[in-house]
Amino acid sequence: MINIVLVEPEIPMNTGNIARTCAATGSRLHLVRPLGFDISDKAVKRAGLDYWSLLDLHVYDSLDDFFRQHPEPDLWLTTTKADRCYADAAYADGCWIFFGKETAGLPQPLLERYPQRCVRLPMREDARSLNLANTVAVVTYEALRQMDFPGLAKDGGSAWQTQKAAHIRR
Repeated sequence: MINIVLVEPEIPMNTGNIARTCAATGSRLHLVRPLGFDISDKAVKRAGLDYWSLLDLHVYDSLDDFFRQHPEPDLWLTTTKADRCYADAAYADGCWIFFGKETAGLPQPLLERYPQRCVRLPMREDARSLNLANTVAVVTYEALRQMDFPGLAKDGGSAWQTQKAAHIRR
């Protein structure tokens, strides 16, 4: 299982998309406060996040709180400042992949603490970055690909047949 950690996410739509990626892949989602939005049951229902019940969600008051609960995680830090490509990292079952807030990325002290664990997506020099939700999806699927997509359906046949049968019963 992959652990996706969002540090101080600001944009609710990004986190909603990331939550959907986590739900679809069986990855755990960890949110580190402060959050730029409300994740109460009422807010989630109002946003129509019908997959929220499939999500394994954990929330922390701060990075210090996170590291108190998980003192030695097998982590990877995504940042536009890294030299290493995300596809060159060796992701393992149970690893933790960190993503920073949309406007500032991950905190510099965290990046300095784990310089050999920083990865980035290659892109043009004149491009600043990808959208956070897109970055999470790309890195999550690479990590899962390296593990041969554990627990995930590799063909659409069975999923499509289940959806078709449910639709016919209605």
